Amino acid sequence: MTSTAQIYGYVRASSLTPSGLLDLQTSGGTTTAGPTAHPRFFSGFLGEAEPAAAALLGVANIAQARYWRPNLAALRDPVVTCNGDRLRFESFSGCCGVYARLDVLDDGMDGTALDRGTTNVDVNNDLRLALARVRGGDPLKLEVGPEGLEATTFDGTVVERKVPLPARWLRGFAEVQAVTSGYDLRAELGAADAARFLRGLPNAQRGVQWLVPAGRTLRLAASPSPGAICIAGPQRLKELLPLLRFGGKLRVYGPNLARGANPVASVWQLDLPGMRLVLTLSPEITRGFSGEGAVLSALAGDDVIDDAETVSALLAFDARIEPDVLAEQAALPVDRVRAALTQLGTAGRVGYDHADAAYFHRELPYDAERAAKQNPRLRAARDLLDADAVRWDGDIATVTVEDHVQRVRSAADGALSCTCLWYAKYQGSRGPCKHILAADAHRRGERGVTDADSETGRETDSSTSAIEETAVTAR
Repeated sequence: MTSTAQIYGYVRASSLTPSGLLDLQTSGGTTTAGPTAHPRFFSGFLGEAEPAAAALLGVANIAQARYWRPNLAALRDPVVTCNGDRLRFESFSGCCGVYARLDVLDDGMDGTALDRGTTNVDVNNDLRLALARVRGGDPLKLEVGPEGLEATTFDGTVVERKVPLPARWLRGFAEVQAVTSGYDLRAELGAADAARFLRGLPNAQRGVQWLVPAGRTLRLAASPSPGAICIAGPQRLKELLPLLRFGGKLRVYGPNLARGANPVASVWQLDLPGMRLVLTLSPEITRGFSGEGAVLSALAGDDVIDDAETVSALLAFDARIEPDVLAEQAALPVDRVRAALTQLGTAGRVGYDHADAAYFHRELPYDAERAAKQNPRLRAARDLLDADAVRWDGDIATVTVEDHVQRVRSAADGALSCTCLWYAKYQGSRGPCKHILAADAHRRGERGVTDADSETGRETDSSTSAIEETAVTAR
């Protein structure tokens, strides 16, 4: 997998001082004023030191963990977003199978939000050790960003770390919100019941298990059924265990499953004093979110790039993004606004909060255009269109691939199916195959490069670039 070297430059290393100051240093990010080298977002206190330190440590641990092929190194700096009334700390595991987010809410902090925006924060090994030693319920002083930046030139030593950043990490942020944004609350456990349940889970390293509500807890089931919850690799929830002593409810979100359903992702939210820690698990321990393909159909639309540009101009690091409100402001249908939000998600600009049932705005300082060009199914679909390999006859499209053909069928409700092995194996659970993507684009009027246009190097229609440029950051 291709990686991009991302250099994190910090004024100094983050630290936790003996006096109880948690000094989180920031790298390059984006604020309401635009790109900033070392943004300063917050100065104040977190409500209780021990749960706050333990929850931050959990997010940092996820960033350094690999649950599939754990012998490989994983190192990422968590992302922090200030939405004004809350701070969000986010990370992905190195295998992209676990997404972690800590939301520090308005009633969990007492201080001043100095700006809105997103940046990376330095969480080094010394800081992780210090966070693990924090005890007591006194408030924890927190600084997000270097204090006194305006009066200091920082000509001295700058802490830099060069970290391989796989493009799949960026795609994972897009896939998580696309896969889980339609999930509903499936179970709610009190603190004591949650502790008993999590500690009693079998430590199945690779298997997929199913859970069903049973009174005040969850129990294992033999197979999926309506109301069931999928959990793959229960050991991936281990970062919740040290936090159970602080009380709070455990809420589990998932899709409405049918009998015999395939494995799906699950969202686990633990309420803490003034905070929420969310862990999202991929459907199987061997599957990372970057390969799920849930965003592909939305990204291949003719208008999605232009719509994303329109919608992005209306975002202002909002803690809650309301598609209905955006649709009215942008004069667009709600379904196109949702597709535009998915497009913005591929650039790391949109996430989803199940507790609020709403999207939120963030910015990630990574090259989304590079990630777009590395998506193999979108690239293959573009090649099929350019080769004029798609022919529709009524409700059936014939897609010629080298020496054989695949057929894409359109059902009465517009859903597309394919005769290829990919579709037979996954039935759309990991996004559309390249044949469906190409057939759908062809049905909407995209035709690729014609012979006449190939002489001049021009495409027949500017809209045909929608697939090729699917994840370009809207600016």
